[in-house]
Order: sequence, then structure tokens, then C-alpha cells
Amino acid sequence: MQVLVLYHSRGGNTKKLAEEIASGVEEAGEVKALLKSATEVTKEDFLDCEGVIAGSPVYFGTMAAELKAVFDKFVSVRKKMENKVGAAFATSADASGGKETTIMSIIQAMLIYGMVIAGDPLDATGHYGTSCVGAPDEKALSNARKLGKRVAMLVKKLRG
Repeated sequence: MQVLVLYHSRGGNTKKLAEEIASGVEEAGEVKALLKSATEVTKEDFLDCEGVIAGSPVYFGTMAAELKAVFDKFVSVRKKMENKVGAAFATSADASGGKETTIMSIIQAMLIYGMVIAGDPLDATGHYGTSCVGAPDEKALSNARKLGKRVAMLVKKLRG
């Protein structure tokens, strides 16, 4: 079983969060993390996964065009993504910079793909998905690992 951790990162902060999410996926055991940037991901990566955790920096309150392009480009496999687990994460430069609206834009795309959405576990933030301002601190990194592990555990329950 495999979870795709998909991200766009211009300055590196979103990539750092993605790497920690991938670590959390691996912590669950029996599930591999496939870490790919929006420019590297292939249609086969999408199809070969049982879950997708996608992240973006905040761009005008929504996901970056590079990440949106992935959902647009792979719409032909939408029906094959049905019932796979989806989750989202975001980074911003400002505390009120639109992280939740960005996460919701990613979740919206996943819902259109027919995916089952998972938010943060309650021992993290218990909200829409992991996020941070600037470089992720230890709390954000911990929450990222927890989100990855939660998605992997759900994948195991749904697909195992």
C-alpha cells in the first residue's frame, strides 16, 4: 500500500512539512510514502496510491496553480480515485494568510475526485489539515507526522 504525499513548494517550507508527513505515513507500518512535487508527479503515481496528502503554500487564499494543475491534468482518472483517502496541508507567510481556505481548496478538489477526506487527528489540531506560518516549528512537524500516520492508518483500515 502506498500514500502519495504531493506538494508544491517555492521556498522550501511546504516541502519540509511534506517530508514530515511522509515520515508519519511510514511510521504506521505496512504503508509506503511516495513523496513527489507537483512538477514530478505522474498519472501512474496517482493511480498506484491508496491515499493522497496534498499541500501548497497559500497563493491568494487558495492552492498554488502548480498543484491545481495536477488535479486538472489528471481529471481523466477521477473515477479511479473514488474512495481513496485524501488529506491536505498548507503553509503561509502570515498568521492570517489563508491557510484554511487553501486547505479547503485542496479538499474541494479531492471531493470532486470522490475521495474520502481525513482531517488532522484530535491529538494534533483536530481541524482541516496541518499548517504552519513560515518554516515549520517542532509543533507543526509533530502535527505533520500525526496527519501522515492517520492517513496511513485509515488506508490500512479501508484497503487492508
